[in-house]
Amino acid sequence: MSEAVVCVLGTDATMVNDAVHATVNELLEGLDPSTALEDFAVKESAAAEDESSTVVQRTLEALNTPPFLVPRRVVVLRDVQALGAEDADYLVSWASSPTPGITLVVSVVGTKSKSKLVKAAHRVVDVTVGSRPKDRLAYISEQFEAAGVTLQAGVAAKIADRVGDDVARVDALCRTLRTIFGIAPLSFDHVEPYLGDAGGVPEWDLTEAIDKGQVAEAIRIARRMLDSRARVGVQIINLLQRHYLKMARLDGSGASTGEDAAAIVGGHPFPAQKLVQSARLLGGDRIAYAIDLIARADLDLKGGADYGGMNDDAINRTDLTVVEVLVARLAKLAEAARRH
Repeated sequence: MSEAVVCVLGTDATMVNDAVHATVNELLEGLDPSTALEDFAVKESAAAEDESSTVVQRTLEALNTPPFLVPRRVVVLRDVQALGAEDADYLVSWASSPTPGITLVVSVVGTKSKSKLVKAAHRVVDVTVGSRPKDRLAYISEQFEAAGVTLQAGVAAKIADRVGDDVARVDALCRTLRTIFGIAPLSFDHVEPYLGDAGGVPEWDLTEAIDKGQVAEAIRIARRMLDSRARVGVQIINLLQRHYLKMARLDGSGASTGEDAAAIVGGHPFPAQKLVQSARLLGGDRIAYAIDLIARADLDLKGGADYGGMNDDAINRTDLTVVEVLVARLAKLAEAARRH
């Protein structure tokens, strides 16, 4: 009973599914899945509410059927964050008095608070990776160590830089490298051909570099966003516009805490507190100037400027030029404010 319910959760669906696969293999311990495993998935569509309830009924039937011809059985229910409250209660009730020899594995894609089953679980496998570079580096190092793949010094950091926030690909990368090279220590030259394109980076990496007045870093991150193909120039302009408009709302609002700021601009108190600090540092005039710069850049990307075609890295030259100039100006603005 100590592991009658195992919950696998995370913010990335691919990583959650990989972790479910590994957890099921661990629980089966070599048993034939055709007789020892039943796998169900909740439908995400709101129109499929009745179908979701039917899936829960089938899951409960499987959970209440004792193992036959096998010592134990595993029942998987995926995407339980899409369950209604009543259906979740049925499963929580089963978890309080589980059928001997049955283990329920549920997966949750999203935050921990979105399912009662997370609290009811006897074991939680959390594959959430933090957004900070050091969090991604730690996760990548752990994955390679778990896979038995040895990396030379500094290689994990280069991998983290290349994959960015697309850490879901690391599991497959580890297995590929283990198959090809075994446990031999790998240099970056060994790894690079299997890395693929650069992954994206979170938008707050860019806004934080700008707010700190780090001109070169802001340009590097903006180029990385374009390199990864995750965003085009207009999308970067839009995220910067949102960032500075939030500052404009906070300027003169009297907000002094993260909670006060979050009540005005929404979101979590921690990033809202950072916005308060940045708004105070820049002041109303600089915030207004920044918004004007962003508006001009937006017009340039929508036909006001043309620097011609694609460059050697297949990045739109107009996007690259306009975005790099904009983030440099915004970062310089913050740098000047910090000097004063």
